[in-house]
Amino acid sequence: MKLDTVADKKVLVTGAAMGLGKLFAERAVREGAAAVVLWDINETALKETAVELSGRGVAIHHYVVDVSAQDAISEAAAAVRADVGDIDILINNAGIVRGNSYFWETTDRADIDKTMAINSLAPMYITLEFLPAMVRGTGTARVMTIASSAGLVSNPRMSVYAASKWAALGWSDSVRIELEQAGHDHVQITTVCPTYINTGMFNGAKGFLFTPILEQDDVVDASWREMKAGTALVILPWTSRLNKALSGLLPIKLRDLFLNSVGVYHSMDEFTGRKK
Repeated sequence: MKLDTVADKKVLVTGAAMGLGKLFAERAVREGAAAVVLWDINETALKETAVELSGRGVAIHHYVVDVSAQDAISEAAAAVRADVGDIDILINNAGIVRGNSYFWETTDRADIDKTMAINSLAPMYITLEFLPAMVRGTGTARVMTIASSAGLVSNPRMSVYAASKWAALGWSDSVRIELEQAGHDHVQITTVCPTYINTGMFNGAKGFLFTPILEQDDVVDASWREMKAGTALVILPWTSRLNKALSGLLPIKLRDLFLNSVGVYHSMDEFTGRKK
């Protein structure tokens, strides 16, 4: 069930204060959504984005939410239902990354909990708040989750991040199949798996063979288009699709040799991440 536009739809974006989330929110405003709901933990940046998007004929609602906390998600979702109503388009975009060390060198175990909570559990808990109403309704609805190409192939120096994105991908695509089996064709799930993006989160990470660091606008353009089309899985760029295919076909030793030779296994060697 194709969706030509999100005009008159209610859209919620997590991690909406900056980066991809802000661009997704801008896209919803541009298409004339009935309301755009912004969630982020960064109160200052969130308010700035809300002000920037206001005055364009679309109702903007913003909530400071720590999506690593299940109680915070439940409270914010209840507030959204009271203030805005049911959500038609949910963009699970919030995410964090920790890396540049081998797993056994991890010194702060809280980083493990935080990464899994935000990247894996939060999309589940947030979707559970809004998906039942989508299923009960009759209007076209969408859930898009930003996973990662790190959820497609193994990658050293980012093992916990990879684990969190493998979980997000497996969960999201399984829910897609559940909706199809149950005959809820008006609700469609899209999972997006890009390689490194120039949002600042992956500062220091290196592109690899034929795979430069992706531009934010290109990722948003492709993701938004495919979400409306109801595409199940979006893998960016084409080299990531190739790496996934070869990883499924080659014996492990040959797979490792290939991914190492094209640079995947050393892409996080100089990772620094966004400065706090």
